[in-house]
Amino acid sequence: MQTPSIKNVSTSQLNIAYLEFGEKGGWPCILNHGFPYDVRSYRECINPLVDAGAQVLVPYLRGYGPTQFLSDEILRSGEQAVLANDLIEFMDNLSIPSAVLAGYDWGGRAACIVSALWPERVDALVSANSYNIQNIPRAMEPAPAIEEASYWYQYYFHSERGKKGLTKNRSDIARLLWQMWSPTWSFTDDEFEATADSFNNPDFVDVVIHSYRHRYGLVAGDSTVAHIEVQLEQQPDISVAAITIDGTADGVDSGTAHHAPKFIGPHEHRVFENAGHNLPQERPMDWVQAILDVRLLASSVNLAN
Repeated sequence: MQTPSIKNVSTSQLNIAYLEFGEKGGWPCILNHGFPYDVRSYRECINPLVDAGAQVLVPYLRGYGPTQFLSDEILRSGEQAVLANDLIEFMDNLSIPSAVLAGYDWGGRAACIVSALWPERVDALVSANSYNIQNIPRAMEPAPAIEEASYWYQYYFHSERGKKGLTKNRSDIARLLWQMWSPTWSFTDDEFEATADSFNNPDFVDVVIHSYRHRYGLVAGDSTVAHIEVQLEQQPDISVAAITIDGTADGVDSGTAHHAPKFIGPHEHRVFENAGHNLPQERPMDWVQAILDVRLLASSVNLAN
């Protein structure tokens, strides 16, 4: 990987820290990380993308690493609408008219929402676990028992005991989730500790707790993005060219091929054998290939039109 250049850009709520690689004139590619991970998920993806002509930008999510809130008065929200709004404002304030978006977990959710609501800003999409837009009005409908069991951490965070536990044991909880969600991934202590430093952000706990309470309707959202949440209640389709991916060893999601009807544009679903939840870090070259291929998929459609 190239030596990272850590930069900052201000949005309406945040001073977003991000890494930038490649030439300014390259095709923009924004890589979005999830919980509980950080920008290092994309470490091995950078050079191949730059070699392919990309200008790669990798932002730290709110509550992670050097990203900071601009004011103490701003709600430390982790809801889906605010993550998407962060992404679109990130693009706006860097004067990026459109980009290839790729992400997983929280970052994949933000990428899916931007793709659904602002398709003109998205050249193509790569999304782990497919359609990541939450259906909050149906959040109280139970899932099969095996799925409910995998959500233990979400229910834990609903309680004050869970909030105290995340405050005190954030590193232990994150390491356990890495192990449970990616049982075939032999990450090193150094790899984990490098990422775990991002969880020391002073807003990490509040953002995470809000995220997992809001998605179940347990706390109010940020009023500044309420109009986005209303649109997401309709579960909007995604019309941009997309490649979606699952790992067969994903310990938190058993497979999302059934999401295909939500992708009404050019779409391909891929399965990475023996890969878990953190796909770009576990299978970086396969992830890169999906990004390169989805650009071709989008280009072929544009040429046909």
